Amino acid sequence: MRIRVVSTREEIFTLNPNERLVHLAFRPSNKDIFGLVETCPRIEVVQLPKSYKRTVSKSIAMFLQMQRVQLLEGDVWGHRKDINEYYAIPSSVIEKIKDMKTEGKAAEEIERKVSRESKLNPEMVAYIMNKEIPA
Repeated sequence: MRIRVVSTREEIFTLNPNERLVHLAFRPSNKDIFGLVETCPRIEVVQLPKSYKRTVSKSIAMFLQMQRVQLLEGDVWGHRKDINEYYAIPSSVIEKIKDMKTEGKAAEEIERKVSRESKLNPEMVAYIMNKEIPA
């Protein structure tokens, strides 16, 4: 599973229309969010750093909700955009989630433990759990 890291506003309009997970590494304006949803009609998740997510307007949050796009808080720790434009979620994390799910662990426990070990936000762990590993 890969997250497309977008560093600048100009990059939004060069994205592949099939992108599903996007991390915006800049403070987006309403126009940027509209442009992102228009450029990537299949988008499912927009991830923002904590400080940027707090500044997103309620109207944009509602717009994303109506488009069935999740607005998540989180960072891509240790990612270098100059090397690769995608942040890859390690397969070991997905395997760990699968293993814990087959053991019958509660969703909250999986989110807490995996997020602590992998530095992924619990919301992102929940998304992976629901998307990659259906019940």
